[in-house]
Amino acid sequence: MRPRYLLLFPLGLLTLSARAQTPAPPDTTRTVKLPEATVVGYGTNLPLRRTAAGVAVLDAAGIERFNQSSLAAAVNTLPGVRLEERATASYRISVRGSTLRSPFGVRNVKVYYHDIPFTEASGSTPFNLLDAATIGRIEVLKGPTASVYGAGTGGAILLSNRQAAPGESRAQVGFTAGSYGLRRYSATAETSTAASSLRAQYAHQSLDGYRQNSAALRDVLTLDGEFRPSEKRTVAAHLLYTDLSYQLPGGLTRAQFDQNPRQARPSVVNAAGVVTNPGTVAQQAAYASRTALLGLSHEYRFTPAFTNKTTLYTSGTAIRTPFLVDYERNTALGWGGRTAFTYRLPVAGRALRLSGGGEWQSSFESSRNYTNRAGTPGPLRYDDEIRTSTGFVFGQAELELPAGLLATVGASYNRLAYDITRLPGGTITPGGYEVERRFEPEVSPRVALLKEITPLISAYASVSSGFSPPTEEEIRPSDGSLNTALQAERGTSYEAGLRGKALSQRLTFDVAAFDFRLRQTIVTRTTEQGAQLFANSGSTRQRGVEAAVSGWLWQPAATPTDVAATAAGLRLWASYAYNHFRFQDYQQNADNYSGNRLTGTAPHTLSAGLDATTKPGFYLHPTLSHQARLPLNDANTFYAPGYWTFAARTGWRRTLLGHLELDVFAGLENATNRHYSLGPDLNAFGNRFYQPAPARNFYAGTTVGWKW
Repeated sequence: MRPRYLLLFPLGLLTLSARAQTPAPPDTTRTVKLPEATVVGYGTNLPLRRTAAGVAVLDAAGIERFNQSSLAAAVNTLPGVRLEERATASYRISVRGSTLRSPFGVRNVKVYYHDIPFTEASGSTPFNLLDAATIGRIEVLKGPTASVYGAGTGGAILLSNRQAAPGESRAQVGFTAGSYGLRRYSATAETSTAASSLRAQYAHQSLDGYRQNSAALRDVLTLDGEFRPSEKRTVAAHLLYTDLSYQLPGGLTRAQFDQNPRQARPSVVNAAGVVTNPGTVAQQAAYASRTALLGLSHEYRFTPAFTNKTTLYTSGTAIRTPFLVDYERNTALGWGGRTAFTYRLPVAGRALRLSGGGEWQSSFESSRNYTNRAGTPGPLRYDDEIRTSTGFVFGQAELELPAGLLATVGASYNRLAYDITRLPGGTITPGGYEVERRFEPEVSPRVALLKEITPLISAYASVSSGFSPPTEEEIRPSDGSLNTALQAERGTSYEAGLRGKALSQRLTFDVAAFDFRLRQTIVTRTTEQGAQLFANSGSTRQRGVEAAVSGWLWQPAATPTDVAATAAGLRLWASYAYNHFRFQDYQQNADNYSGNRLTGTAPHTLSAGLDATTKPGFYLHPTLSHQARLPLNDANTFYAPGYWTFAARTGWRRTLLGHLELDVFAGLENATNRHYSLGPDLNAFGNRFYQPAPARNFYAGTTVGWKW
């Protein structure tokens, strides 16, 4: 049989909301079908084509296309999703433009780890605790469509670790070395049967850093177990422990960035030669934490149509962080749980799927802030005890209608409360006081309708509303103030999309358009001492288009039993997002920013690449990325230049003697040696916007395993 070819014409707007990186085995007619992802986020486990929402899925193969030292490059292949690394291991994630209120950390996006609430009760998410090599799947629900996950206008991200296929067992070790002192060591052991699966992985990573004062050290241990004692019960346990430390180089002005992007934020010296504002090296600015997370879940299938899954978790964190001005010593405990019921029944000959449940989280944090004296704590500035309690109940119904229609209705009812006690004795508020903040209950509804145009193509439309209350860090900024006037954001999203398969299922496409209107938008500014302050600004309107395509360009002829040939071939993928984001009503003192571009969001982002694999096991994954210039302040007087970057990973992957698994690889990042800032500081004092990304760098390594 002759090889088949596929010519891809430009589609204008390309995106891949969900793509599988490994092709499915071809059938006897040699028609290559791209497998379709299953969406788990809404509880009904429907195929992506039957889900009326903007969803993006990234599997383990997509993560492995890049350097495993960071998740940023892999996540940024998803349209409308941006993961920025401001400093080594200091992440900020944006879904459809939520960067504005996230000068650091992950906010306005709810994250789950194996159904465990990974986002803390306070609203922040420690994304830097994760190691890329342990993650097997990332599912992103975009915008306020995640009514089953409570509060949030930015959406939800669902994470799960890798797992051996039933009947497989393996032990594996890996080593990677790269530029700027990168060293990675990993060890994995896993086994899986029809009734259970176990997986343990340890990863150690160290980096000297591209910039001055940007070294990092991270140790991550994950233990995952799943047991099925009967046909009706599944019990799972997940443990994550991370010991993390990294230095903070600080932001630079454009002149400093152009002069030497590898420098840390320098000290400010007056005309008399006196240091008036010490830099990050002098203050030994850094972050260090130790965190443990334990989650237990139990799934019970009462009948084939009626199930329940309940998850309980607890976590503990100790943080030591010398910033430019203050030295933070925080200890936090968190606990909570989630339960969800699903029920299927026929109604007038049509399938009705019901789901409902609730979630509750609570935490206690002891936070002491001292004056930072060159990396050691000085006099106590303030001492706070913070108690947070949040929870919601949710419900959703999906009804199959005639003419290939699927209707979805869902909503959640949300509560949040903070109790902040400032103990006496600090230099800022010697007397101390107590503040209680109770946010009004909020209902977040969602309505969607999907139409199957053909058995392979569907269109959908949805309307959803959400609210996102301020996090603890926003109510209690690092300058020692308490922002009790800060209100929750509220937004409504209108979305329509078209997705499916074409050309004998060799081509997968997904196009979505949305109009999101946000009120009481939270914006940020930075003080001279580096403290982030927050305020409600008015409203924004965020309109955009996301699109993607994935398809085979070529695949060799082979028999259906030729496994090597089914994995070989040349596949193209591309994703694109257009963002027309504007401040709609924004007055700050005498300045009117209405009509300005939304700070920190690029109007265009593009990722594209090839997956080339041969029968002998050689592979090549080149990737092209682009981000247009973006505004750095609300006034739109400063912009970060746009950039194009090129990366590639190549290697040889093979199983020898039926048991020995070998992967030898090498990679190149930022091949054109582009100087750019991946995660700029927004509205930074003194115009210190720039956090330079690494220049051209290399890595190489090997993974060796034994499978039985």
